[in-house]
Amino acid sequence: MLENVTPDDEDAYKCIASNTHADCTYTVSLMVTECQDKQLNFRTMLKKRSTPAPKEEKKVPDEKEMWEILMKADKKDYEKICLQYGFTDFRGMLKRLKEMKKKVETEAVKVLKPLEDQEGKVDSTVTFDTVLELKDPNMKMQWFKDGEPIRTQLSMGKFEVKQMGTKFMLSVKNLTQKDAGQYTLVVGDKKFTVGLKVKDEPLRFGVELKPIKVMERQTGTFECRLTKKVPTVCWKFQGVKVKRDDKHDIIVSEDGLTHTLKIKDVRPSDVGEYSFSADNLTSKSQLQIARLPIQFPSALKHVHVKEKGQARLECELSSKDVRIKWLKNGKEITRSPKYNMIHEGRRVELIIDDAELEDSGEYTVVAMQDNDDREYTCACTLNVQDRFATVKSGMSDAHPQTGQPAEFCVVLNDEKVDGVWLKDGKEITDTANIQIVKQGAVHKLIINKADDESEGKYTFKAKGAESEAVLSIADPPVIDPEVLSLLAKDPITVKAGQTATIKIPFKGKPIPKVMWFKDGIEVFEDANTEIEKSPTQAVLVLKHCVREDSGNITLKLKSDCGSASANLQLNVIDRPKPPQGKLEFLEHTRKCITMKWKAPRDNGGKQITGFTIERKLVGKKSWIKVGEVDSDTTTFSTNKVEEGQAYQYRIRAINSEGMSDPLDSEEILAGDPIESPGMPSQPQVTDVTKDAITITWSPPAKDGGAPLLGYIVERRKKGSNYTKFTSDGLMEDVEYEFRVIAVNRAGAGEPSTASNSAVAKDPIRAPGMVKDIKVTDSTNSSISLAWEKPDSGDEPQGYILEMRAEDAKEWTKCSKIPITSTHYTVGGLQERGKYFFRIRAVNEGGVGEPTELMKAVYAMPPPAAPRFLDARMPSSMVVRAGAALCINVGFSGSPPPNVFWLKDGTPTKGRETITKGPNMSQFLISSAQRSDSGIYKVLLKNDYGEKYHDIRIRVADFPRPPTNLNLVEEVPNTVTLSWDHTPDNIEDGRVQYVIMKRDASTATWYTITDRVFGNKYTVTGLLPGRKYFFRVIARNDIGDSDPLSLKEPWYIARDKERFSLQLKEYQEKDWSHAPEFITPLKDHTVHRGNDCTMSCAIIGNPRPHITWYKGKILITENLKYWYTSSNGVCTLTIPSAEMKDADEYTIMAENSLGKAKCSCKLTVNEKGVTIIQNTIRESPRRSKHIM
Repeated sequence: MLENVTPDDEDAYKCIASNTHADCTYTVSLMVTECQDKQLNFRTMLKKRSTPAPKEEKKVPDEKEMWEILMKADKKDYEKICLQYGFTDFRGMLKRLKEMKKKVETEAVKVLKPLEDQEGKVDSTVTFDTVLELKDPNMKMQWFKDGEPIRTQLSMGKFEVKQMGTKFMLSVKNLTQKDAGQYTLVVGDKKFTVGLKVKDEPLRFGVELKPIKVMERQTGTFECRLTKKVPTVCWKFQGVKVKRDDKHDIIVSEDGLTHTLKIKDVRPSDVGEYSFSADNLTSKSQLQIARLPIQFPSALKHVHVKEKGQARLECELSSKDVRIKWLKNGKEITRSPKYNMIHEGRRVELIIDDAELEDSGEYTVVAMQDNDDREYTCACTLNVQDRFATVKSGMSDAHPQTGQPAEFCVVLNDEKVDGVWLKDGKEITDTANIQIVKQGAVHKLIINKADDESEGKYTFKAKGAESEAVLSIADPPVIDPEVLSLLAKDPITVKAGQTATIKIPFKGKPIPKVMWFKDGIEVFEDANTEIEKSPTQAVLVLKHCVREDSGNITLKLKSDCGSASANLQLNVIDRPKPPQGKLEFLEHTRKCITMKWKAPRDNGGKQITGFTIERKLVGKKSWIKVGEVDSDTTTFSTNKVEEGQAYQYRIRAINSEGMSDPLDSEEILAGDPIESPGMPSQPQVTDVTKDAITITWSPPAKDGGAPLLGYIVERRKKGSNYTKFTSDGLMEDVEYEFRVIAVNRAGAGEPSTASNSAVAKDPIRAPGMVKDIKVTDSTNSSISLAWEKPDSGDEPQGYILEMRAEDAKEWTKCSKIPITSTHYTVGGLQERGKYFFRIRAVNEGGVGEPTELMKAVYAMPPPAAPRFLDARMPSSMVVRAGAALCINVGFSGSPPPNVFWLKDGTPTKGRETITKGPNMSQFLISSAQRSDSGIYKVLLKNDYGEKYHDIRIRVADFPRPPTNLNLVEEVPNTVTLSWDHTPDNIEDGRVQYVIMKRDASTATWYTITDRVFGNKYTVTGLLPGRKYFFRVIARNDIGDSDPLSLKEPWYIARDKERFSLQLKEYQEKDWSHAPEFITPLKDHTVHRGNDCTMSCAIIGNPRPHITWYKGKILITENLKYWYTSSNGVCTLTIPSAEMKDADEYTIMAENSLGKAKCSCKLTVNEKGVTIIQNTIRESPRRSKHIM
């Protein structure tokens, strides 16, 4: 403020407002004019009067000064002025004054202030002024420049002539060098001349451009000032000329010296170098931008999806010109077929198709912007749950032929569940021969050409499902035709006693059953016969071949896929067989014995060359050759005999391989005959080993008239011919029969009856007791047992497992035939039935002693402690009053556990309906009430343990309205509302209040605030002279209560206008106050991932400075936290609270009079997620759906 301004104060005044972002300049011009009448300043008059200062002694003016005073005053005041200044010669003064006036009146123009020479700068303004007292006010007056009259009308504002009372002025604007010269004022017959000099200073910057930093979306201002006005200037940005448009505003001050460039709505593209050019001068500066923090109006939300499902993470940003990157567990992820990243405008989205379990984790979106080094993040958690499936249709075994295709197929109940294929426990993938096909829920494994490598056990595994099958090649047996023709063409010849090995190759899978036949009779393995079998050939080995082995040999191959056969001829060359039949004696006299025989039936494969005849005396051992005939002769006669002597003859056939076995005759007497002895008794087998068999018998009842010379013991394989006993060893595992013949001088008698057959092997012992019988598994209908072989006795060939129910007395066999393995599963049992078991080993030697299981076994699953099937059971639920409260629990345990439901530690009251099953239980209250809120515990208990889970249930409803609304006007133009809390605030503590107002002239309600947790609120900004209605609404998670309002409006009185001449002295009130919390912070508990907002109210003057602390760490500058302070209400918001945000939070308020602080605790709940039953639906304007 300028007081007592004078014409010297005329100039251009500039006001500059500056902050860290920019400078703002405003320029005004001040012109001073004189006024004869002094106007009263009532503002000054109303000021508080101070104690009057002591009067100063007035200086007595001299006579000349007194005359000047009187000449300016009215005549009526002359006497008063003279007395005031102490002049007593009043009349003399009047006389002299009259003379002075007469002298002044004679002058037409009196100069009170003469013109003065002026000097000015280029582009400035110069004013010539003079004070003249004119005798004739209408006297003509004219201004001249260098003798030329000045015509103001044609100067286009260059010259301006003014008169203010007796002051006459000429203003010359926008000075140039041409304006320099002589200026003359002609008044009447008088001239007043003065000079004007114009200085032309060099152009320079009075104020150059300065760097500025502007908040995004605000206006940036560049300003510079020149020392003189120039005709043309230029603004440039990055070297490009800037023109005035909607974006840029170019301003020039009235004096043409100050130039301003305004950049509106500053964006990152406006950042750079700006320059201002005037003539040859240039000033440059940088524009920097302070970017607005990126916010997330819609933050990421936690997502739960099933495996193979689509996970969609999306949020909304406050700006669209940003760069986005995604992090998973702190590591950056890039766009790929798995991750689909979408950025459209302000919406950012990450889509994960076919989510896997390993995709679970914390996902963070990071937003960045140009000219901003900060990173803005928003995080959420993705939880991928296992997706389990069951088999609707399983695999079956496949038996393709070699080179034929094979296919396995599994049908699941879920199309999104993938599986793996295993062959013999190893994972298989697509190859040239194997195709893996998935068609929805159908999974196929296709083998284009099956071969030996394709055989094995195939398994399909998916989560919750598994199916197995076996692939085996099923080729019919085939023998090479060339091999068959070769076998049919040439017989196989082998000498007797040698080994004949017959190998026939074949192809076929599975390995066929191999059977050998000789002359249509199947051949089995024995001591001289071996049958070998391999996957590619069949081998028959005949050891010590005899003539009887000759014949037609047939190989038959047989499997489920077909059969094949091969024929061949085996020829064994040997000595001929003995002559046929019985040696017939044609004559036996005392001088001659003549005999006859038949040629052998088998010549041993070679031509018979002759016969040899031998003889011995009965009772002697040595044989003597008595003759030889050719092959065509079959009779022989000898006369070399003794009468009465008993002889025995034998005939042998001869071929190239040797002589045959003899054909023995009966004893023959040369003369009268002696009878042979009778038949001994049947031989009895008394001892058997693999090397010897001992037999005993009784002699015959008749000896034939001659003493017995001895016995002939014969043996044979069961079913074959008898042979005489020799000293050769027995063949092991061959079954033999024996008979005995008595011999006297007349010869051998009739043979005895055959003995019982006996096998040449050591005796077999019965097995011992089975060891360690135990139960390996059990279900409701079966029990699995296992055991170990006995240590004593011979090797068992099987086991007999017996069981007995608890109420039965008899033991029953578990299988019709002996069990060959050491484990067995007994099925078809009664659920929870009690059974006893025993087992015995068995072999050819007999049955061993039984071993009994020590205690009874129940037909039920193995004992197990109870457990909950759902590992993610909710820990809390919110249910709306009147809706159904339903809690489903799945569990397992053996035996099935008992289920107990408790509320706040005591059994439930009976309003509920509890449904129980073997593996589930349901707790249902059809219409929930507020009294049903509490902590519910489900307790599982059986003989092997117990398990429980707590669920916090809160039954919520629309809140009841508050009561007792009062309105008080404590401060003018404000009203303070107070009310009693709704009863629901005591029950659940989640109620807030909404304050609304309505002008009496309208029908529309407006919300003043919606987050009031106390029961008092002050409404400001009310207009005097108007009527208002107010209402208070209680709000919770479910919705809003009915409003609480007053019927009568509240009137804001208008201040009455008063006028009084006596003004009271204003007493200024001291409003200073130290900070004080009128509503403190409250403790908060939130679930992880939810926002937390804490508020308090504070008063203080001067306005206190607010700082927030987390523990002892200052968080006011931390971008993670959002805080506001308005009208004394301070709010701190923690978006998406994490476990690490749990701590003590403190607010500090401080001004020059003191400081105050207030604290609260934040608890972040990790376990569980608050759930609202499906029965809650969002209703318009009155309900809120909580997830």
